[in-house]
Amino acid sequence: MINTRVKQNTRAQESTNAIERLYITMRHLLNRGFYKPSGVSGNALRNALLLLRPEIYGSVAEEKAELNGLIYVLERLPEGIEECRFINLTSDEGFSKSHLKAIVPPKRRRNCYRIDDEQMNIEITRGRSDIYDILTHLTFLFIESDKICKRVLVEETNVTTRDWIKLAEFVQSEEKDEAEREVALIHTANILGRTFEDVVEIENNLNTHENPNRFLNFIYWLGKLAIEEMTTGNKRTITFSPILRERLGHHIHGERWAEMIKQTLKEHDLLHRPLHIISANMHSVMNSLFAKKALTKDFPDSRSLDIYEALSSAKNKVLRKKVKDWGKKNGMFFIGDKSGANIDVQIFDMAKLGGGTCCYDLSNAISNDEKPVIFVMDYAFGEQAFETIDELLKPISMDDQKTFLNVDSISIMGKAGILEGGKGDLMIPSAHIFEGTADNYPFKNELSATDFEGNGLKILEGTMVTVLGTSLQNKDILRFFHESTWNVIGLEMEGVHYQKAIQSASKIRKSIKKDVKVRYAYYASDNPLETGSTLASGGLGTTGVKPTYLITDRILKQIFNS
Repeated sequence: MINTRVKQNTRAQESTNAIERLYITMRHLLNRGFYKPSGVSGNALRNALLLLRPEIYGSVAEEKAELNGLIYVLERLPEGIEECRFINLTSDEGFSKSHLKAIVPPKRRRNCYRIDDEQMNIEITRGRSDIYDILTHLTFLFIESDKICKRVLVEETNVTTRDWIKLAEFVQSEEKDEAEREVALIHTANILGRTFEDVVEIENNLNTHENPNRFLNFIYWLGKLAIEEMTTGNKRTITFSPILRERLGHHIHGERWAEMIKQTLKEHDLLHRPLHIISANMHSVMNSLFAKKALTKDFPDSRSLDIYEALSSAKNKVLRKKVKDWGKKNGMFFIGDKSGANIDVQIFDMAKLGGGTCCYDLSNAISNDEKPVIFVMDYAFGEQAFETIDELLKPISMDDQKTFLNVDSISIMGKAGILEGGKGDLMIPSAHIFEGTADNYPFKNELSATDFEGNGLKILEGTMVTVLGTSLQNKDILRFFHESTWNVIGLEMEGVHYQKAIQSASKIRKSIKKDVKVRYAYYASDNPLETGSTLASGGLGTTGVKPTYLITDRILKQIFNS
């Protein structure tokens, strides 16, 4: 038993060291301005990632291709990046004003621009966490690319195998029928070291109506650039623009975003009103406030979750429009982000509610000047949480005087990895600790496990760890956190950054109330300690509806009853 524990601790230490090496190398490369994935620095990143063997990348350290990790990465990188020998990370440098069309990955809000056949530019407006995320995903792709090269390039020659020749012939042919596609998939399965069944399943997940051959094209280009690099010496290169390196860490986008918000509050005469900030998605608060009233005829049973499941479906645009229109008539307005932060905002003025239009009741004794304003901001990403909230909580300058926001509460809800339980279960933190540092942030959480009892979900209370990147976690580190006296129940990427900004504003700068109410609650998107339950295994589907609206409901009840 002791030997097993010692081995686990040793593996956890090795994994922790690998993460530290990854981040130190990434910061060095950022300062340097460029690197080649096949060079010394690129190999250092690969070796550290292979030593770490993150759960989300599954079989990355094995000879066979990792397909689920591939899907996860491709949903977060721009389409066509596999064709580009040059990848340039930039700040917001005005590409939106050019003829180039922005490419936005489906699962990550970033503007990317295909400059020419060989170059992809990726705009970084969300801080260092965004850079770490991209470089980690790219390192994974380069590892998979090299696997293909090694399997199809005959050793010490420039000759490729028959499997590769057949795949290339299919990709380059103008007319493609289903039988030829199946033959190409058989050859591809051999190249990847996977079964035909595995490859067909991934192809179905990746291909689209507009691009029915995306998977085969992707594998071809991933291998092609690696083969050319090996045979011709034309190396792939990652660069960081001078403007990005100059601006990084200066809160440029966060400051613009916060200024836009505060000016809007001023224009609507809301600066003096009790403000309740909620970090959440752009639908759950609106739906919780108005859906059951707006859709009474469509859903007579107001106790059912069916209404929220229906609104979560992409097919029900008409229902969502009804709720949105209802909200707009009752004090809701939307602020689309133009700052580059990629964080949209909804504001709900509870003084403008019509009679019987809201699903929650305010006391009649509260005057309009005391009625709450609910401010919902879309999810931040990693360190961007500090940048945005830190700037938002600063006072606004008006007529050479400082006006302080009347912030009553700050609530953070969202998805996180759970270490004991399954998808949809709840985590209520009592502290955040920052991975790889000595930074600890205990706090009084206004939410508790008793608020959610009797709903059939597992509820955990304890410490949450804020990780440097979800794609870098492995079982050894997480098991250590969970089984040690840290009592860690889950992992996420923003908690420390939010709490750092809140404590700074309330206790040091004194720009908001010292006793500002704080609420944190998360629901499980995955369990990285269970094989097959990582983020790469797929989304929550309707499993996320119940915990999302339970958390939203508890937050709103506390706001309306405060």
